[in-house]
Amino acid sequence: MKIDGRQIARQIEEMGASHAAYVETKDIPFEKAFRSACEQNACGFYNRCWTCPPDTGSIEECIARVKAFSHAVLFQTISPLEDSYDIEGMHEASVAHNRLTLQVQEAFRQTEHASMVLGAGACGVCQACTKPEGNPCRFPDLAVTSLEACGVNVSALAKVCGLRYINGQNTVTYFGLFLYKELT
Repeated sequence: MKIDGRQIARQIEEMGASHAAYVETKDIPFEKAFRSACEQNACGFYNRCWTCPPDTGSIEECIARVKAFSHAVLFQTISPLEDSYDIEGMHEASVAHNRLTLQVQEAFRQTEHASMVLGAGACGVCQACTKPEGNPCRFPDLAVTSLEACGVNVSALAKVCGLRYINGQNTVTYFGLFLYKELT
């Protein structure tokens, strides 16, 4: 059964995304160098979150997982900040974006299509990941890997989709990617 990616994009916007756009997976730009940023622990979650490297597998494995899907919808949330130093506002926007990402994942989980959702940054399902204590992931079916950990060049993908990567002074923009394939 064929599903309309543009309709999915509209549904995701109705859920709260600022914008969403359909893209075929073959058009997603990848950049393997993003993994080196992960390995340098640029965000502080390398080897501290089950959905971050090295636990995501190699960059080649991550790219292959994304390419296993034929269709995608890139979505973004744009949130206002008091100023460019509004760390609290950025955190609140990140939490809201992660909530939307989980909502997208849940909304499409029960369809007859295989799907996966990639998010912005570390997973965010749990307040604190169990990885540092050496315990298994509490919710492996809900866990969300980041776009960057999978090598997706988000700024280039935004351009492919006709979305702005930077949305003006005193704003923060986060991205997510809903991937799906039609089953026969």
